Amino acid sequence: MNNIVKNIAIWLIVALVLMTVFNQFGPKGSSESQVVYSQFINEVKDGRIAKVTIDGRVLRGVTNEGRKFNTYAPSDPWLVSDLLKHNVTVEAKPDEEPSLLMSIFVSWFPMLLLIGVWVFFMRQMQGGGKGGAFSFGKSKARQLDENSNHTTFADVAGCDEAKEEVSELVEFLRDPTKFQKLGGRIPRGVLMVGPPGTGKTLLAKAIAGEAKVPFFTISGSDFVEMFVGVGAARVRDMFEQAKKNAPCIIFIDEIDAVGRHRGAGTGGGNDEREQTLNQMLVEMDGFEANSGVIVIAATNRADVLDKALLRPGRFDRQVMVGLPDIRGREQILKVHMRKVPIDADVKADILARGTPGFSGADLANLVNEAALFAARRNKRTVDMQDFEDAKDKIFMGPERKSMIMREEERRNTAYHESGHAVVAALLPHADPVHKVTIMPRGWALGLTWQLPEHDRISNYKDKMLEEISILFGGRIAEEIFMHQMSTGASNDFERATKIARDMVTKYGMSDVLGTMVYAGSEQDSFFGSMSSKTVSEATQQKVDAEIRRILDEQYAVARRLLEENRDKVEVMTAALLEWETIDAEQIQDIMKGNQPRPPKPAPPSNKPAADNDSGGGTTTEPAPQPAAKT
Repeated sequence: MNNIVKNIAIWLIVALVLMTVFNQFGPKGSSESQVVYSQFINEVKDGRIAKVTIDGRVLRGVTNEGRKFNTYAPSDPWLVSDLLKHNVTVEAKPDEEPSLLMSIFVSWFPMLLLIGVWVFFMRQMQGGGKGGAFSFGKSKARQLDENSNHTTFADVAGCDEAKEEVSELVEFLRDPTKFQKLGGRIPRGVLMVGPPGTGKTLLAKAIAGEAKVPFFTISGSDFVEMFVGVGAARVRDMFEQAKKNAPCIIFIDEIDAVGRHRGAGTGGGNDEREQTLNQMLVEMDGFEANSGVIVIAATNRADVLDKALLRPGRFDRQVMVGLPDIRGREQILKVHMRKVPIDADVKADILARGTPGFSGADLANLVNEAALFAARRNKRTVDMQDFEDAKDKIFMGPERKSMIMREEERRNTAYHESGHAVVAALLPHADPVHKVTIMPRGWALGLTWQLPEHDRISNYKDKMLEEISILFGGRIAEEIFMHQMSTGASNDFERATKIARDMVTKYGMSDVLGTMVYAGSEQDSFFGSMSSKTVSEATQQKVDAEIRRILDEQYAVARRLLEENRDKVEVMTAALLEWETIDAEQIQDIMKGNQPRPPKPAPPSNKPAADNDSGGGTTTEPAPQPAAKT
């Protein structure tokens, strides 16, 4: 805010100076009329001019009638004598030469103004004018003191184990002598590892807020510049500032930007990132002790970090900040719900059960989307219907109500999604079907959403085989009931093939090939990941044959289930064509052989528009499911 005010003030001063100069030296307006010199001479000879004032080459006169005028005179040596001859009163003004200072100012003002504007923009490009050209080596870390940082552990939820790991840091920062008496030393560094959006940055800020110590925050990319050596200089400057404010915390977000394996690049010893990393290694555990300075770093790519960075003495401990479980999601939802007016019917535990695989950032987005839905409907509070609509939007994408589909394509999509849903409902280990829709959402024409009953930690062979059968259910339903094939199953086939390939090559789930890894090894390089081949051609043929066998067997399983339950597919397709979306209760009615109950009435402002006509579309695929952690 201060920078904005300063910039506005500078530009106002520049505009004021320009206006002053233009007003001073620009042409001045006058009420005098302009006449040509020949007309002026004729009027003088006719005796109609009473008075003339000579101001250099400018003649200002007054006629006998009192009319004022002016003209520009050429070099005429007889002008004054002619005026006196015809009884014209003549006045003359001396030429006013500008002062030397004013002349210098007028001649140099444009150049000075240009230099001033150039200096201003250069200072802005070099970090807001702090140090000018000598600020390249200064740290860009932003400091939060103990008075401006109000984040505490109460604002962090869903990662109890991680909070227990770092609570010791808070005690050490508050009372270091308690540990030093027993010979303990302060941990030099803590590396927070976890998926994106799990709250690593928030947890580091909470540590500083709890300990009431200064907090320096910087991104890994802020060290690297186009000039070699700047990153190392900024690391030195950052640690010097931290030592002056010790005890304190330095937080480096996305440390993998400078902490990658050394030697992986092509720059040799002069590579900017390697020099920055070397300086960071020395500062964290070199000859000079950084007493009272704790470095906390966050990354979701711990596998690419240099080994020297991870050894004890630098990052002494690694804290895993994973995706929250059902209790963690409930706590996170309650934290974010405090910021919006919540209706009495909203149950955080029900929402937590229906959002497996959500990170803290995803749950914050869920609450925000629900609040936006409520605002569109002119509600005073956010109710459960808003949360359900927000969850559908996040899981399946926004509804494309304006898309027009032909009746034949709607029917084909309905059979396709019914095939997925019926196969999933009949298999014993499959996740329950939560919702099926033929309303186009995102890039898909229809979606089948399976919702796990509990958080999935590991995946198993029986379940993976059933997932392949479910993916084949859409194409098989098209073949059986529509007697045609569409391109909508392309993504289903890709996912099914990937699952079968991973079962054979990574997880040892093939009885024919046994417990051996046949996948090529992947290595991370400077330009990306590179894979190398580790199996022979003969073995690769056996791998391909085993993948083909798994896919064919599960295709046969899905086809048998749909052939035996034609009536259920027909009923579900009719329900989808009528209502476009059916939920778990309606699906249970259909699988029990009953007619599905009508859908619950939706809020008037959220009533879906009917899709009667045609449009095209290319893919029809199951809804995205939470990824399994293996």
